[in-house]
Amino acid sequence: MVEENKINKMVEAAKMYYLLDNSQQDIALKLGVSRPTVSRLLQQAKEEGIVKIEIIDPEESIQQLEAALCAKYHLKHALVAPNASWDEQIIKVRIGKRAAQFLNDTVKEYDILAVTWGTTMYQIARGLQPKPLKGVKVVQLKGGVSHSETNTYASEVLHLFGQAFQTTPHYLPLPAIVDSALVKQTIEADRYIHRQLELAEQANFAIFTTGGLMSDALLFRLGYLSKEDVRIVTKKAVGDICSRFFDRNGDIVHQELNDRTIGIQLDELRKKEYSILVAGGKTKLESMKATMNGKYSNVLVTDQLTAKELLNSSL
Repeated sequence: MVEENKINKMVEAAKMYYLLDNSQQDIALKLGVSRPTVSRLLQQAKEEGIVKIEIIDPEESIQQLEAALCAKYHLKHALVAPNASWDEQIIKVRIGKRAAQFLNDTVKEYDILAVTWGTTMYQIARGLQPKPLKGVKVVQLKGGVSHSETNTYASEVLHLFGQAFQTTPHYLPLPAIVDSALVKQTIEADRYIHRQLELAEQANFAIFTTGGLMSDALLFRLGYLSKEDVRIVTKKAVGDICSRFFDRNGDIVHQELNDRTIGIQLDELRKKEYSILVAGGKTKLESMKATMNGKYSNVLVTDQLTAKELLNSSL
């Protein structure tokens, strides 16, 4: 009976202390015992297994997600930004900062950075810290001139990247997609354009995002695609990289459209030292998986919620 009474006091003291946040002095008054007795009751509660304390380190959880992503998708690096919201703007800001931090830590002298454009890329560019390095070059991966008034952030992204690494960026002042393969061949034959495209191929860093196939996706609002183009890509594709559309396996789905697209070929991304996919959110899950299935990225930057979904889903 005495032992049972003692256990009841241990349980009551533990509940008031760990669940109700009462002080040991308050507990002593409520139980009619001294404060040192309360301290002993709490200690005994831990020793008897009545109280079990678990410390959850958020950083450790992030590291576990990163390691699991590397293992599942055969990545060189996976970088996960802490996040508890599916809000797309919040995700873009957080993964943008995480990607910028990785670039600040990784880029060295004489590296060549090839970058795309868009709202995610703009958040990366905004997060970059000044890092003056000798011989760094920044070049566009694809054309950024559109047929609409929608802002692609193409010039802002290049400007901020060049500012951060104190270099003059190499622009590709062209639309991403033109009307015919012949027009594309003529444009790419220009010496200046050819030089920019060669520089993008030589880049050891490629930083890009992937787009889902929502009707309000940026690429669908820029006036590049005909109704027939839209019909084909929405029927077969799960997303795009650099305006090149692919299926679940990462294979190009609309070759005629691909032949009209100006910028780096997706096969070239597999050759990069750092092929960095920066993306997150529910609408991009399928295109992210397809990007990694196609081996187009060896570095992934995403957010915590998206990382968990990628790990829980089939390849």
